[in-house]
Amino acid sequence: MPTVTSAQKAFLETETGTRLPCLFNPSQLQLSRANSWRADVVPGREAPELSFTGGQAGSLSLDLTFDTTAEGMPVTNHTTALLDLMKIDTSLPGYDEAANNGRPPWVKFHWGDLHGFKAVIASIDLTFTYFARSGMPLRAKVGLRLTQYEPDANWGPQNPTSGTPKPQRTHQVTHGETLDRIAARHYDDPTQWRLIAAANGITDPLALPPGATLAIPRRRG
Repeated sequence: MPTVTSAQKAFLETETGTRLPCLFNPSQLQLSRANSWRADVVPGREAPELSFTGGQAGSLSLDLTFDTTAEGMPVTNHTTALLDLMKIDTSLPGYDEAANNGRPPWVKFHWGDLHGFKAVIASIDLTFTYFARSGMPLRAKVGLRLTQYEPDANWGPQNPTSGTPKPQRTHQVTHGETLDRIAARHYDDPTQWRLIAAANGITDPLALPPGATLAIPRRRG
């Protein structure tokens, strides 16, 4: 991983060209990659033979601190901008309300020589930790989880043979939704839920956290 100079400030670059600065550099940064393998059970063998089926989307997890105590301004000026990046942006190319084809923008994390991949914000954990006497929030801790949006040469392709399908849109999970229902909504076929699971590294299709953003890849075939 590239060396980061501590004096350099981290920031998020958005698809629309906006730059969101991190008031403090991350206290923790975790990069996760995973490959998928299929186990072919062969009679008479003690262990199955594995076949490579492709790579899963990478993820980048950050712990950020926002503090506006010195300025005396609400820290929500910064945290709201982050939360807004999880909303559907109707100005993005390909938006079609009739086809339910909207999506939030992708973002890229930058910190010195470290440049992340294009990613969607999968989840935000926001905790306000300090308040003015008036109740105005002045400090917040943010847990940010980014999920890779498309293959990136800087981080390596996700599948050396065919690549990862580029998602046309994303879907924000609501309470009680399951993958088969989401597949039925986007593909008119609930049996296509495995395509969404593979694109998002999901192992339990029934345990989807409300508010999570899922990439919806093109349907195969």
